[in-house]
Amino acid sequence: MNALTHMGYVGIFDYDPGDEAFHGRVMGMRDTIHFCGKSIDDLKKSLAVGVEDYLALCAEDGVQPEKPYSGKIGLRLNADLHRLAATVAKAEGKSLNTWIMETIERQAKASLSA
Repeated sequence: MNALTHMGYVGIFDYDPGDEAFHGRVMGMRDTIHFCGKSIDDLKKSLAVGVEDYLALCAEDGVQPEKPYSGKIGLRLNADLHRLAATVAKAEGKSLNTWIMETIERQAKASLSA
């Protein structure tokens, strides 16, 4: 997976050989912010322009910009997995919340770098 960030907004992109260009979209929003470019530098600039234009438009219209993610997730686990995760977290001297955050961060970073 290819990802770039600008001001907390995460864009996922792919290369289109037919266009000989990269195309991407900011994730986690109802509104669409599309960005594209022939090089990674162009792509980064396009993402920045798209996000900043979106924020300027929101300010102009007097609306609160949509944040890609709130930082809160509802998570349902079966009882055995909940018990196992809580046990591992306690054994590592961490709260379950901290352990889950660190585990997700480690896995997400590994996936993005693969």
